Amino acid sequence: MSSANPLMPQMATIIDITVETPDIKTLRVVGKDGLPFDFMPGQCAMLSVPPVGEAIFSITSSPTCRECLEFSIKDVGSVSGALHALAPGQQIGIRGPYGNGFPVEEIKGKNLLFIGGGIGLAPLRSLIGYGFANREEYGHIDIVYGARSPADMIRKSEVKETWGGQSDTSVYLTVDAEFPDWNGHVGFVPSYVTELAFTPEKRVAITCGPPIMIKFVLQALEKLQFSPEQVITTLEMKMKCGVGKCGRCNLGSVYVCKDGPVFSLAQLNALPAEY
Repeated sequence: MSSANPLMPQMATIIDITVETPDIKTLRVVGKDGLPFDFMPGQCAMLSVPPVGEAIFSITSSPTCRECLEFSIKDVGSVSGALHALAPGQQIGIRGPYGNGFPVEEIKGKNLLFIGGGIGLAPLRSLIGYGFANREEYGHIDIVYGARSPADMIRKSEVKETWGGQSDTSVYLTVDAEFPDWNGHVGFVPSYVTELAFTPEKRVAITCGPPIMIKFVLQALEKLQFSPEQVITTLEMKMKCGVGKCGRCNLGSVYVCKDGPVFSLAQLNALPAEY
């Protein structure tokens, strides 16, 4: 259940931590009475570590998972560093959910193409899990995931074995350069998408990753004849307060935290070219 005051965190307990990469950890948290709140794929939550501060993160678990909330967090600042220093059994503050989430109803019946890079797989994972839990409602699922190196990939066993073992699903992995013991594809994600030559018929592409990757993925999809309405991305990195008060995330008349963070390319094309 959500807090009555959207600015007031409730306490949550870390029940498990997985070290994904040298600078990424996945935290599993529960509230006092189970899940702190209900949410939809693509939504975010504010995590706080007193007295360090708080920051907003994508919820990486699917809402169909009722055991806990999961957050895959890259150590890039004071709050993420403080979260990385915690151990199972310790408590953090949490408030949310924030944002609009992915359009799960609108994309029913479509083939889904997920394109992720590095930690950008985290927000996509929530929708991927939701799609598998409601498998009969979606078409073929393609997952393209890349990172700088094999060591920078998150959820490796889940991606390869669990997702790769699902029916009507294809998984494509790539790293930026040659590495010992890596026998898979080598190359950047956008060029791999072009090489795989996905057709746009009855397909929606959902992408998230570093801004430069997203930029070139959007160009690759345009060359493959995907329309702007068929391409979805998320801009949660621009969010700050979560409730449209601080003004950090506005793009023209749009607030990412209230009107996003999920946008179609058609929506982004109507915004100032600053995202």
